Formats: sequence, C-alpha cells, structure tokens
Amino acid sequence: MPNYTRSVCVFCGSRPGARPAYVAAARGMGRMLAERGWRLVYGAGDVGLMGEVARAAQAAGGETFGVIPVHLLGKEVGKRDISTFVITETMHERKKVMYMNSDAIVVLPGGAGTLDELFEVVTWRQIGLHSKPIYLLNTEGYWNPLLAMAETVITEGFAERSLAEYMVPVASLEHLETRLTTDLI
Repeated sequence: MPNYTRSVCVFCGSRPGARPAYVAAARGMGRMLAERGWRLVYGAGDVGLMGEVARAAQAAGGETFGVIPVHLLGKEVGKRDISTFVITETMHERKKVMYMNSDAIVVLPGGAGTLDELFEVVTWRQIGLHSKPIYLLNTEGYWNPLLAMAETVITEGFAERSLAEYMVPVASLEHLETRLTTDLI
C-alpha cells in the first residue's frame, strides 16, 4: 500500500455522462492523484465517473478510500477491492466521512447527488465549519451554468460574494494539479 501525504475527496457522477471528455477527465484525475502520492477519497462506487477515477488511481498504484451508504451498495456496485472500504448508514454520514478524511475537494461532472455533495461542503464552508479548498473541474464548461447561478444568487442578495469564491473552477487537470500542489503543501 503506497504512503500518501494528502487526501483529495472527489465528488462525481455515478454515470459516465454524455461526453467522452468526462470519462477522460475522471481517468486523468485518478492517475494524477496516484502519481502525486495523494489518496483518493470518493463514493466507493464502481460505476460511472466514480468507477473511472478509482480504477485509474488503482492502476497507477494509488491509495483509494471509498465510502458508500448501505442502500447504494447494489446500485453503485460497491467497489470492495479498494484500499479502504467504508459502509455508512446514511448519505449524510457518507459525505461527512468523505469530507473528514480529505484535505481538499474536487468536483467532477455529475447529477443531483454530486450537486448535493457540492452544496453541503460549500454550505459548511460558508458557515465556518471548514476552510478546505473546493475545486470544480470544469470539463468542457460543464459547471458554467452553476457558476452563473451562483452569481445570480449573489446579485439578488441571497449570499455574500464569498459563495462564488468558495467554488473555484479549473479548466484542466494540469491547472487543477498546480492548484492542489500549492494548497496541499
């Protein structure tokens, strides 16, 4: 089992999405984490982008820490061959365990579950429960509508400017790696 110095939580879809670039980014994310010696913390699924990130990290010799709620073991095909496999009772507990075992959060494309995970950690940051960096890997502009919505929320007086500052979009894996390297030192 490789030694890791830092852990990066990756929130992403349990489906591959409509564009091949999403799968390529997920695979690149897993490889990059392993090559840097950073542990992957993720949702423990073996499907969609989750499975792609984990398999790529494993293939590159990386450490993987997966967390899955008992009710999703079948649906997300719990990936039991990872370094650490944790089963929780609830989705909320899953998010908490993932967050508590990471130094930074990266969000790849995904659906409602990914958005739920993102907004929970953003809300926790907004109310002062943590100061971990939160990055949106903006593959092919996937997060642009969300970033525009955050601006609307701020402009309409429902949040401070810090809301947008907590979600840092990065356009490429190279840019993400540079940012994580700076933040995780």
